[in-house]
Amino acid sequence: MRTPLRRPIAQVLKIARAGGRSLRQRIWSDAYRFPRGSAQDPGPIRPRSSGAGDTFLTVVARRNARGGRSAQEHLVAALRCLYRRAVDDGLISESENPARKVAKARRLPTTRRALPDTRLAEINEIAATTGDDPELDTLILRLHTETACRRGGALALQPRDLDPDQCLVLLREKDETVRWQPVSPTLIGRLIEHGQRRHAPPDGQLLRYVDGRPITHRRYDHLWARLGRHLPWVATQGISTHWIRHTILTWLEGRGVASDATFCSSREHALPAAQRAALRCPRPAGRAARLR
Repeated sequence: MRTPLRRPIAQVLKIARAGGRSLRQRIWSDAYRFPRGSAQDPGPIRPRSSGAGDTFLTVVARRNARGGRSAQEHLVAALRCLYRRAVDDGLISESENPARKVAKARRLPTTRRALPDTRLAEINEIAATTGDDPELDTLILRLHTETACRRGGALALQPRDLDPDQCLVLLREKDETVRWQPVSPTLIGRLIEHGQRRHAPPDGQLLRYVDGRPITHRRYDHLWARLGRHLPWVATQGISTHWIRHTILTWLEGRGVASDATFCSSREHALPAAQRAALRCPRPAGRAARLR
């Protein structure tokens, strides 16, 4: 199918998103090729004959891979967005839009399930007794266990987001969601102590390494890789931070709580057994006593 876009591809990209080399720019460049022609007039853009199906063959295999379905879904969504903007600006007509005729791969059901209390306790035990910064790792796990927040919400947490008087933390998560989340007095105290000891500025990231550097998503990657070495079932099942969120939300839904936005247990005695087990884990041991 020939698509009569005769303007340079750079103009379409400018319409799609101004500035920077975005994900859609990379997808567009990979999914389309230019026919022979001058730099001023590259001619019509021809989609590759293989289309979005190439994504299943070239996708990067990850631990939680589902055969490239998610990559294909994002590819089709990105191309639909680009072509829709091209239609809106009159570069092509609606009937000449090839992206709307490409079906997305069917999304498979998630493989996640709620973790038993004993498994969650094992995770916290290993995090507290291994690694180069068990204090940080146990704090991360406890934060996710009490709030069921996403990884992005924990990384965005700042010292000024803590309300010790009411035991609340302000979480900023995906889709610009902002919510005040009740937590236990113990957790709010540990978060405040962590920020003070590691010199986190009031408007800066709270979770930091011992030397004061803010952590990134790589800390989570290293944490779960280490847990997988000590607990083979973690590596086998591909357990991640989101499994903790799923565990807590499943517990809440089973007791009539619709979502994490209405999660209101702010005292340790009101927490589910899985959380109480996490709170009973020992404090990080000395370096010589840690497992290797």
